[in-house]
Amino acid sequence: MKILQVTPRYPPQSGGVETHVREISERLVDCGHDVTVITTDAGADGFRRERRNGVRVRRLRGVAPGGAMHICPQVTRAVRQADADVVHAHNYHSFPLFFAALGVGDRRFVVTPHYHGASASSVRDRLLSLYQPLGRWAVRRADRVVAVSEWERSHLEGDFGVDATVIPNGLEIDRFASAEATERGRPYILTVGRLEEYKGVQHAIRALSELPEYDILVAGSGDYRDELEQIAARADVSDRVEFLGYVADEDLPGLYAGAAAYVTLSEFEAYGMTVAEALTAGTPCVVSNAAALSDWTSESGVVGITDTNPVRVAAAVREARDRTETDAETVIDWDAVVGRLLDVYD
Repeated sequence: MKILQVTPRYPPQSGGVETHVREISERLVDCGHDVTVITTDAGADGFRRERRNGVRVRRLRGVAPGGAMHICPQVTRAVRQADADVVHAHNYHSFPLFFAALGVGDRRFVVTPHYHGASASSVRDRLLSLYQPLGRWAVRRADRVVAVSEWERSHLEGDFGVDATVIPNGLEIDRFASAEATERGRPYILTVGRLEEYKGVQHAIRALSELPEYDILVAGSGDYRDELEQIAARADVSDRVEFLGYVADEDLPGLYAGAAAYVTLSEFEAYGMTVAEALTAGTPCVVSNAAALSDWTSESGVVGITDTNPVRVAAAVREARDRTETDAETVIDWDAVVGRLLDVYD
């Protein structure tokens, strides 16, 4: 089968959608399918072609105001000219999905919106409001819609009137389940993800004032790092906050396994992949009871909170730390994801 994936960004760019598209694309190649990715992250160099682990990648140059939306009309022509049996477009919150819908013609069209409904940025919220009629048309144009969580499926039905098939994000289960804990001099809690305000890392940092026995490791990079460093200084906990920046894939499972608790207090998520990673590594989690993260609160190893003041976050960390069951029954591996996707493609 010839499969065309359309996505705003693709590795080595990092992020949840980027990881999702890479994992399914490379495994589809391993299954014998011909996979091409069209992405809009070429940067100042413009158009580029390359092959990554068997996947053909065509990078187009887009415009991303405020780092969002990735406006790139040439996606339509690229999709129209591509030799593909199935076109699979990702990420409602960016224009490439809409441009793919314009160019798909009569080929099978699958959409995975990774939809979380809103944005923490007023600029992005305004753009999403203006984009809504176009995005709604593009999602409804699909032959099949795939949601990565029950929360997303419910909101796609309510906001767009579509009946989505739930196929959660996958995980390399053995890699996390067999991880050896990273050894450090002091116990620590962990956060992983892009450093943006809506991710809520600042709440975990402020909670250190109530958790004198712990350090916090912050894995990830982003424009909000300077502000996070200032927040740590104002809370007088800078000596217990370590910014790790980008963490290599091979080092991440050990960091999860060694943490007393994993904390993610993001306001907007369509799934919560890092929660799956932490639980599989045997680490209990504290999550914000918001968006798709609320789905995880039914797991025995997860504590959900709505109040992010330091006292409540610290109490949740200690409550999570004392939980002994962290198995996540809903986690599946990427091979299972690909198997379900092939059923959708067919």
